[in-house]
Amino acid sequence: MAQNDELHAFRWSQVSALPDAEGFASPFAGVSHDALLVAGGANIPKDKWADVFQKVWYDTVFVLEKREGTWKPAGKLPHPLGYGISVSADERVLCFGGSDATRHFAEGFSLAWVKGQLVTEALPSLPRPCAHACAALVGRTIYVAGGTESPTATTAMHSFWAFDLDAKVKAWRELEAWPGAARLLAVAGTMDGAFYLFSGASLAAGADGKPVREYLRDAYRFTPGVGWKQLADLPRAVVAAPSPAVVQGSQLLIISGDDGAHVNFQPVTKHPGFPRQILGYDTVKETWSVVGEAPFSRATAPTVLWGKDVVIPNGEVRPRLRTPEVWSLKMAE
Repeated sequence: MAQNDELHAFRWSQVSALPDAEGFASPFAGVSHDALLVAGGANIPKDKWADVFQKVWYDTVFVLEKREGTWKPAGKLPHPLGYGISVSADERVLCFGGSDATRHFAEGFSLAWVKGQLVTEALPSLPRPCAHACAALVGRTIYVAGGTESPTATTAMHSFWAFDLDAKVKAWRELEAWPGAARLLAVAGTMDGAFYLFSGASLAAGADGKPVREYLRDAYRFTPGVGWKQLADLPRAVVAAPSPAVVQGSQLLIISGDDGAHVNFQPVTKHPGFPRQILGYDTVKETWSVVGEAPFSRATAPTVLWGKDVVIPNGEVRPRLRTPEVWSLKMAE
């Protein structure tokens, strides 16, 4: 791994926080008609440090119409939902999959902010129920990789799906998956017409029958018409890092994420948080470098391109603890 001699110049700022004391993990998020939408997600509103705690899912859609403004409720999702995937296209936020407290879903729907009203429309469902996947829009095609099919799954999904927004018949296609392990909570990326897949975790049943994660550092690139190519391993795992990766020049940047160094850390109330390091993958040189450090620790959060800024709404600061913060990244030219 290389260390950049000249670190990228990052300009971080916060926009208005969401009007929720806890904030949300893995909400849907995107842009519609220049308005930022954040919807659903989950948190732990009561005693989050108890041995047995209750996670709650939400259906509220929030809208921020101007950077200097404040969030306001925009409407509701069809039902409480989080941990799905979302991309912005055609002035809509396209949402697929996700979970609630009891099951995973395959359904798809779009959210649009039109003249001060939330408009929701159904979209074709994923081939199977899926949560904890990663996704990116490559040209006019949405690619979705990995995930889990149920809340109790002890194996991750080795699935790779594509949805062409311009196809006459709107339907998902199942494509050949990457050559590495099945995974969930990976980071997606897109550059020069290719889809990238970074890190994530595989699952296996532990001695008690519950799922155990293996933190992965491998990386792959899928080029339509060519197929998959394995890339250089990441210097560390970036499980559940904000996704998709941020584009800067020829690099894909991955911010924070869980490296697995503090799995089962005790006491959980003293967990130090996830690494703040920003990793950069140079898609031309095919090398990794450390390009900076974020002013926050974050996992299970989406990234959204809002104008020329990258926005990271909410997510986890450390295990069990969410945040209502919304960070914005403007990179120097």
